[in-house]
Amino acid sequence: MAASRPKKQSEIHRQTKETDIRLALTLDGKGAAAISTGVPFMDHMLTLFAVHGFFDLTIKATGDTEVDDHHTVEDLGICLGQAFKKALGDGKSIRRYGHFALPMDETLVRVTLDISNRPYLHYGVTVPDRKVGSFDTALAQEFLRAFSLHAGITLHVELAHGDNSHHILEAIFKALAKALDHACGAEPRAKGVLSSKGML
Repeated sequence: MAASRPKKQSEIHRQTKETDIRLALTLDGKGAAAISTGVPFMDHMLTLFAVHGFFDLTIKATGDTEVDDHHTVEDLGICLGQAFKKALGDGKSIRRYGHFALPMDETLVRVTLDISNRPYLHYGVTVPDRKVGSFDTALAQEFLRAFSLHAGITLHVELAHGDNSHHILEAIFKALAKALDHACGAEPRAKGVLSSKGML
């Protein structure tokens, strides 16, 4: 009987004068989520991210949300990016590329990415409303920028069309999860890192 592949897992603890975040991630999980960030909208977004990507994700975060949510949201992106990078290790035998177009009612979002070790974010999204509930919608871009930088991912996020701000942001997180799930999956034909250079 063939030995089972080791799980792609990681744990991150980041503590600053502004935030304290503990995060545990399993990439090849079942979509189990236990998220408490102090920012309710991010709890919702990261829970659906875990469910639709089949990632097991536990996050306990506290931050200076009495100031605003910026520091917590940005640091969540940093920690999640670091967790993906650590869990993937040398990136051997993964598909590397991922793309998903996700509809949500009137909204269509496309996410295309390359786990390349060359971080870059293109954010082609205009959210109609400045706030969804108490959440500042501009923070979604800050989260994604921090995530792509610390994960080493080239990430393109584009809104094809959509009018409802909640739908747009939710579609972004779901599409990101689906694209990452594909990119992090095994490519059995790859004998090592999927690159003509031999490394990412």
